[in-house]
Formats: sequence, C-alpha cells, structure tokens
Amino acid sequence: MSSLTLQNQSEQHPHLRPLSILRDLPAVADLIETCFSSTMDNEGRRYVQDMRRAGNDNAFIKWANRAAETTSLPLSGYVWEEDGKIIGNASLVPFRHNKQRVYLIANIAVQPEHRRKGIAQALTQRAIQHARDKKVDNIWLHVREDNPGAIDLYTKLGFIERARRTTWQATTDRLTPTLQTDITLTGRHPNDWPTQLNWLTRLYPDRLAWHRNWSFTSLRPGFWNWLYLLFVDINIRQWSALKNNQLQAALAWIPYGRGESLFAATGEGSDPEALTALLLQARRELVQLYPNIIFEFPAGEFDGAIYAAEFKPLRTLIWMQAT
Repeated sequence: MSSLTLQNQSEQHPHLRPLSILRDLPAVADLIETCFSSTMDNEGRRYVQDMRRAGNDNAFIKWANRAAETTSLPLSGYVWEEDGKIIGNASLVPFRHNKQRVYLIANIAVQPEHRRKGIAQALTQRAIQHARDKKVDNIWLHVREDNPGAIDLYTKLGFIERARRTTWQATTDRLTPTLQTDITLTGRHPNDWPTQLNWLTRLYPDRLAWHRNWSFTSLRPGFWNWLYLLFVDINIRQWSALKNNQLQAALAWIPYGRGESLFAATGEGSDPEALTALLLQARRELVQLYPNIIFEFPAGEFDGAIYAAEFKPLRTLIWMQAT
C-alpha cells in the first residue's frame, strides 16, 4: 500500500490545529451550514442542530472527550483558524468493521472567501496523517459527483473511486397510485431469500459495509430470527415482486431510527417495473411511519424505474478510498 509523505503540519500550517470539542462545535456547525446549506437534506439539518446543542451540553462534552476515538461520531478532526475565527474544518469519524478500524474524513469545508488557498488540502492531509499515526490504513471520504474541484484534489492526494451511489427521496401517501402492470406483489417468501441475498450483496458490497449499522442477517427468514426481532421490537417489512412466478425484485424496510431504511434488491436482468411497483407500495404502506422515505442505490442502475415511482434524487456521492 502506498502512503502519503507529509511534513510536520503544525510547523507548516500555523493556523491548523486539532478540533476542540469544548469550544469549536458551534462554530464548525455554522461553517458546515454555510458551505452545504444548498444541498443539505433534513438529516443534514438535524446533524447541524445536534452539533450546536452538543457544544452547549457539558455532560456530552465530558463524555465526548473520552469517546472521540471509539464512537462513530465526528468528535475529532482539525480546524483552520485565523484571527480567532474557524474558516476551515475536516472531521474524522472512526468505524469498526470485521475487527478492522476505519476512518471516514467528513465535513471538509472552507469559508467561500478563503477557498483556493490550499486550506482544504492541508486539512485533508492532516486528517490522513492522523489516521496513519493511529495505524489505520483504511481511510475513506465522500464527495458529490458535481464537485469536480474536490474530486481532483482528493485524487491528487491518493484517493481512488470505489463506488458511486445516489440517495433518493419520496413522500409517503396512502393514495399513491398502483402501477398497472403484470407484476405481482407479495410479502417476501422465504424461498426468495437466497436470490435476495445474492442481489443485496452485489448492490450493497461488503467493502462499504463499515458505513451501515444493519446487516443482511436481519432479513433472513426463519423462526429464530423472527423471535429475535420480536424480542428487540424491530418490525421489518419485506415485499417481493414476481413476474411469471419468477422473482424480479425485493424491497425491505428496516426501522433503525432514520428515514433511510429502504433497501432494494434487483438482478441485472430484472424487470424495471418490478422495482417501480415495490417503491410505490412502500410509499403507500409506510405513510403512518414517515412523511418521507429515502434510500440509497448504485448510481445509474434502474434510474428510470425509481423516477417512475416519483422518487427524486437528493445527491450522488462518490465513495473514495485512500491508497
């Protein structure tokens, strides 16, 4: 594995310093909102609000100082400060997957009037060096596909694209129309599980699994899994779409506290109408649970089918990994 050679950042960049949970969170929240407000969804706005509240919560700050390197929250990172004002930020979010440590570099932001001065590059390099110092080589970041300047920067810093994924959103509505098609919708049958698992493995590959807090096993049929879900009070819903008695697509809803809990499974030769019909079904059935539903899918796959279910793309992110 190649590595990046960095100079001593504290000497090279006197304005760059570690994030202070005690005093920096509200200012970083303001910076993130300034830089990303035009593309921020409801979760992003909640994230900024939570960051501001956390900055004024003494109990949280005491806990965060102990947990910064062990919990998957943006509690560590680096800021760029000039004249007492934070004008740049790069957060570090630690994860664990298969007993391996992973770092996500997130919230790379610079005030508009201070861009093109190398601040984002310096912050990103320092975040990478932090991970290397912690003996972590599995380092990731996300970047919007419509941000060519940032993509070019991260490529020059040694990141390569691993995946490109679109987040879609739609409102729920019990009056959502039913698609007129020869596709039949049913509850997910246990016999559909092997095919569903195979498709999910392709669409949600293991190399990205560190970022999600659910596993395929929660969808597995069987009495013991049903009993476990009943015990932990998780009400998973699953649907199958059939054509000529052949599985064309499956859709699962996993309630884990966020709106992004739909997971679609399709094969490369699946009928697109199957996915459309399933998404329309979810919009009808989940109306009492969420006003909006969101799901993530590989960019460019079945886009027409998703549009046909009246989902709108929120963003397409490129997942990049340091080499």
